[in-house]
Amino acid sequence: MDIELVEIRDFLAAHSPFSLLEGESLNALPRRLVVRYLRRGSVFPPANETLRCLYIVRQGAIERRADDGVLVDKLAEGDVFDNDCCGGAERSGSTEQITGTAVEDTLLYLLPCETLQALRLEHPVLDEYFVRSVAERLRHGRSVLGNEAREHASLMTLTVSDFVRRAAVCAESSLPIRDAARRMSQEGVSSLLIVDSGALCGIVTDRDLRTRCLAQDISPDEPLARIMSTEVASIGPESAAFEALMLMTRKGIHHLPVADAAGVHGLLSATDLMRWQSADTVYLAGLIGKAPDLETLVRASAGLPELQLQMHANGATPGQVGQAVSSINDAITSRLIELAKQEFGPAPAAFAWLACGSQGRHEQTVHSDQDNALMFDDAIDDTQHGSYFTVLAQRVNDGLDACGYRYCPGKVMASNFLWRQPQRQWIASFRGWIERTDVMAAMLAANFLDLRTVYGDMALLAPLHEAINQSCSKSEVFLAQMVANALRNKPPLGFFRNFTLIADGQHADSFDIKRGGLIPITDIARIHALANGLPQIGTVARLRAAAGTPVLSAESAHELEEAFEYFGSLRLRHQADQIRRGMAPDNYLSPAALTSLERNHLKDAFAVVDRMQKILGQRYPDRFAQ
Repeated sequence: MDIELVEIRDFLAAHSPFSLLEGESLNALPRRLVVRYLRRGSVFPPANETLRCLYIVRQGAIERRADDGVLVDKLAEGDVFDNDCCGGAERSGSTEQITGTAVEDTLLYLLPCETLQALRLEHPVLDEYFVRSVAERLRHGRSVLGNEAREHASLMTLTVSDFVRRAAVCAESSLPIRDAARRMSQEGVSSLLIVDSGALCGIVTDRDLRTRCLAQDISPDEPLARIMSTEVASIGPESAAFEALMLMTRKGIHHLPVADAAGVHGLLSATDLMRWQSADTVYLAGLIGKAPDLETLVRASAGLPELQLQMHANGATPGQVGQAVSSINDAITSRLIELAKQEFGPAPAAFAWLACGSQGRHEQTVHSDQDNALMFDDAIDDTQHGSYFTVLAQRVNDGLDACGYRYCPGKVMASNFLWRQPQRQWIASFRGWIERTDVMAAMLAANFLDLRTVYGDMALLAPLHEAINQSCSKSEVFLAQMVANALRNKPPLGFFRNFTLIADGQHADSFDIKRGGLIPITDIARIHALANGLPQIGTVARLRAAAGTPVLSAESAHELEEAFEYFGSLRLRHQADQIRRGMAPDNYLSPAALTSLERNHLKDAFAVVDRMQKILGQRYPDRFAQ
């Protein structure tokens, strides 16, 4: 193949939908293309082009504008324009006339529609791409991510390296026993690998210190060589985890060094493997419900990353993971309150501990920061009994922090007296935010529009929800301010459908999928629920309830739901990779870690968010906001 054709083939292989083709089908494609060059300012599609074609932008940029001059689309390198072949206007139901113009000198590849049709008949995977809507493409992309996760769901397919969370703690055989015990204590490990000249030659465990040293009256100044086990089994990092479990069972050992010709990589314990098989929401919740003290809760909460990892590996959806993780947070919160009541005595009045934010919506992932509040009965004498709830709130917030739920940076916590109020004050605060709204009022209200009772009197919250639903739908100014605040979180997609990435620092060359994708959809769903007086709290539940209302078509709601689930699936996979490597999970994804098809799905999802934000901005323009 000529070098020019090879270059074209490699370009097509890097961009969907033709990246779906393989082998000879992909190799043959460059010969079927026609090359066109447009000077800046030229009409697109080319005015003198009689051939009906699919257009692929190789270099340059094209703007597409409506009759009123509003920019509706931009095509850049790798983008495909298929309206001639696939009826883009007919598919969208739009009758609006769109004019395209090359805003840079532009090189195009043209694929005749007849050729494309033949390829679609020959390759079902290509045909599926063109017949799918955006929502269908995102759903398909999400199913692929789920299938990838399920491939890693058992000890038969997981490798030993998936369980090695930290580097091995090693020592030389000449190290005194006393120093070895001190090192084990400092590192928080129950075994020490003995390595001389880079080679594994033994192991010492807590049991060895007791039975071979203390019980035998051997001086702690003696070298480890006196008490170490020298017949050490080991396993390579790429071996199957199931093989490691069988080896430990056969030899009756609980610790297995992970080593190969490159050296010692870590230490695998039977507990690591059994925890994988037993991590379960019901098991964790039961352990938490009977916890006698904070220390037990801290140990139980440490199992959350393993729970999320296993749920992802078993193909759980983001919604299922969010429900499970939020339920565990609820259980920890409830147990902390019960332990506090055992110490401080019964509450002087009815109260409700409230969750907001992602916990309120049942959309948490592992160990996010805490967002909570407290409401108590109006009958309480604050001067006489207010101190009880002050102490209770502080104890619970401190306990949640100890369990890995960090203090809220914005202090949206029950320990903040502003968010620990009688029922009447909560209702008055919301009415004030709605009736006298501004940027700050809308921000404060947004913090608490996802309130849900975690513990206490369920009836206390109902009047507040009723007041919110009745007031918000009638206040155009409040909704406009909510929209203005929400539009500050833009999807990380540039003018030419390129990702806008963080430039420097710890997260350089990545983007925040929570802030740029998940939060904007959560905001959009919340605003539509408020505008229509809907009681739902979860993002997907709100989108489904609002679908078909005047400002949110059923199709748009479906696209938003699929985009939300796709963002969530990518985040779960990213966090699972981090948990496997012993890292703290975060929300920062790098496009370089995604396949070409995944990047295109992600661009589709971000484009859905961008379009829906613009529609909201037009419905509630800035002139209404304060």
